[in-house]
Amino acid sequence: MAGKGTEGFLPPFKHFATHAIHAGQEPEQWRSGAMVPPISLSTTFKQRAPGDHAGYDYIRSGNPTRDCLEKAVAALDGAKYSLAYSSGLAALLNICHLLKSGDSVICMDDVYGGTNRYFQKVASENNLKVIFVDCTKPKCLEAAITPETKLVWLESPTNPTLKVIDIQACADIAHRHPGVLVAVDNSFMSPYFQRPLALGADICMSSATKYVNGHSDVLMGLVSVNRDDLYERLKFLQYSLGAVPSPFDCFLCNRGLKTLHIRMKLHFHNGLAVAKFLESHPSVEKVIYPGLSSHPQYEVMKRQCAGCPGMVTFYIKGKKENASAFLRNLKVFALAESLGGYESLAEHPAIMTHASVPEAERKTLGISDTLIRLSVGLEDEEDLLADLDQALKAAFA
Repeated sequence: MAGKGTEGFLPPFKHFATHAIHAGQEPEQWRSGAMVPPISLSTTFKQRAPGDHAGYDYIRSGNPTRDCLEKAVAALDGAKYSLAYSSGLAALLNICHLLKSGDSVICMDDVYGGTNRYFQKVASENNLKVIFVDCTKPKCLEAAITPETKLVWLESPTNPTLKVIDIQACADIAHRHPGVLVAVDNSFMSPYFQRPLALGADICMSSATKYVNGHSDVLMGLVSVNRDDLYERLKFLQYSLGAVPSPFDCFLCNRGLKTLHIRMKLHFHNGLAVAKFLESHPSVEKVIYPGLSSHPQYEVMKRQCAGCPGMVTFYIKGKKENASAFLRNLKVFALAESLGGYESLAEHPAIMTHASVPEAERKTLGISDTLIRLSVGLEDEEDLLADLDQALKAAFA
């Protein structure tokens, strides 16, 4: 049963559940032999002599609870190292500090609103040149690379229009140019369904706030790498910039990992059921879900992933008023930002998560007033479908 995957997709990554439960969690590291890693809240640690300590001196540079989480995440990402940060954007900020003034970044054109805002209104103001490219077309990426390009930022599937990027193809193109790093935001997929490092990326970033923690009660970012030099530079930046998560958040996220493989299977099941239902509904104009054969990059998705998450995007027929009426009438789905928790959420990207993206760019990307993004949770399938059906009917009543 453990080795059985979804037909057409990659097989499940070996030993995922075992690593999620045991990697970095060895009871022998604690004097008590505790099976559940304890929360170490201390900000400072006693030293045997000046400079002679037991591996920890100050909470910003290291913490036992954070170490447990980072070791587990590294194992799940198929990485040598992982680092935890206070948010996904904090992780992005640390990665961008690998660059220097005058360097250029190529970013996928359709990305999380916070990423777009950071690159357009912060990084660009600090002498980093940022250009946005549709990296679903590798030739467009190739044409955009210049001698100043030092980072290619990918997101697959993208937020909110769920475009799928051929990560291996983009990494191969970027690595023909010395010094160019490829980073992939893996927040929508989690390591259970996609491993960017195995597809040629140098850096895998995830907002652990989403699927990795999975309970909508932690704000955190994660970065995994295999290269020793990248790890040492990022570890120094983690300490120097200080954007580290609290031990309590690390404890909660570490606990969330233990059920990640179970949760993601049900997210896929429910997400596919919702996508199929919406695709056949007369009030829906178009459904975008990478697990449907109608998705333009369906074959790419199957080639590089072990399954699909619970993210479904669709265009409702009518106008903005119909979209708003649909969202107001939902009862099981909650109208809220974020995603990846056990609960189902719905949102209006143009007004909510992507409001900071300039209107002209939203129009080009297809983020219209009738676009709705769903994060399909773990509720009973029939209840989710019934809720969508009654809200769609109410939207045109």
